[in-house]
Amino acid sequence: MAFEIEVVRGDITGADVAAIVNAANNELWMGAGVAGAIKRAGGKVIESEAVAKGPIMPGEAVYTGAGKLPFKVVIHAAVMGQDLRTSDKLIRQATIASLNIVEKLKIESIAFPAFGTGVGGFPMTACANIMTKAVRAYQPLSEHIRRVQFCMFDDLGYAAFTEALKPIG
Repeated sequence: MAFEIEVVRGDITGADVAAIVNAANNELWMGAGVAGAIKRAGGKVIESEAVAKGPIMPGEAVYTGAGKLPFKVVIHAAVMGQDLRTSDKLIRQATIASLNIVEKLKIESIAFPAFGTGVGGFPMTACANIMTKAVRAYQPLSEHIRRVQFCMFDDLGYAAFTEALKPIG
């Protein structure tokens, strides 16, 4: 079933969805950037739950409760290992792993940050192209997802994801 894909500008902890994704390292400890914002808003319990489920392989994902946040779950997608480096393959795998979790849990909406573009230093435009292609390719497989949101904190991310979602042709 086709679902809506949108790009919004703002803080992912305020996203209007049922699940949010944290771009994690494979040990699942939460440092700065998106992870730091989620931990500050939702509480350290989110990190404690995540770390207890790790380590995982880069490209995999797990989910935890959302602490004080209003979401059903927080998905922790390992887009890098302890070397804090990522790749197009890991970004694609982590995107799909996150979608698999919400599909399995029958959750209808999910918000993603731009994977690997902070600490990982991955180029924003490349990230946007990889993640939007992975989400579009997932559409025919989905039974429960109704809306996928790319929640961008800055103008650069918003512009890159908006461009990546433009119709082809």
